Amino acid sequence: MTVAFILGGLAGLGLFLLGYALHPPRPGLARQLATFDAARRGGNGRWPGTAGATGHGLREEFGRWLERRCAEQGFEFGSLRASLALTGGSVEVFLATKVLLGVTGLVLGPALVLAAGLAGLRAPVVIGIWLGAALGVIFFLLPDLEVKQKAAGRRRDFRHAIGSFLDLVAMNLSGGRGVPEALMAAADVGTGWAFWRIRDTLTSARITGLTPWQALSDLGEETKIDELRDLGAALSLVAEDGAKVRESLVARAATMRARELADLQGQAGERSQSMLVAQLLLCAGFLLFLVFPVVGVLLSA
Repeated sequence: MTVAFILGGLAGLGLFLLGYALHPPRPGLARQLATFDAARRGGNGRWPGTAGATGHGLREEFGRWLERRCAEQGFEFGSLRASLALTGGSVEVFLATKVLLGVTGLVLGPALVLAAGLAGLRAPVVIGIWLGAALGVIFFLLPDLEVKQKAAGRRRDFRHAIGSFLDLVAMNLSGGRGVPEALMAAADVGTGWAFWRIRDTLTSARITGLTPWQALSDLGEETKIDELRDLGAALSLVAEDGAKVRESLVARAATMRARELADLQGQAGERSQSMLVAQLLLCAGFLLFLVFPVVGVLLSA
């Protein structure tokens, strides 16, 4: 009876942690406004701001403690920080979520075995331990997969926006604007989160006295987008000559569009191959369905 109470308590704790990790409480308006102001002041900091950036909840505190422990061990999470800079998350909330989900998986395995035992299905304790370990590993890795998928989509959208941004900058340069003014004017014309991010970066660079091309290069380094880093490096070399800047930007935009078109064609080809394989498997299954009765009759004869 004592073991059953302990296992039941662990199962309830696991379900509570799972629900808290998947559906955290919504922050208040004051916290959201403070987070937004902090993100705006930070320029190239976390963008867009999230509730976990300046919050003081238990999950945020636990995440900050985990981040400090990891920093002491030398773990910097460079690629993770770049992905979170695009998706708008924070490292402390991400680490806390990973650990909570992992613990939930560890507890959920024995809880499922206990529930099966109460339902009349007897299973060895070892199965519950192995099931908990497997679920713990799977739940622990789920946030990484989610962040990687979101960051890949954001980088693809950002590269598409950079091509349009370069065309707008070239048009403003043709109208007689200087390079800094052309960059800001192009960022003001565009819409979407990528243009907003570029606009915030250029505004922050103007306030802090940083050159626009250096700010774009830093943004590319932060988000791991090579096109932004190359753009900042190219602008720093030819910023004094407007004609060369126009030619360079137009050529770079054309190259990016050709590369994007090639990527889209490659993706379309992969999907066509997947559809072809699916059709072949369907045909093979249908033929097997037709031939199986005949083969059964021949073998039984």
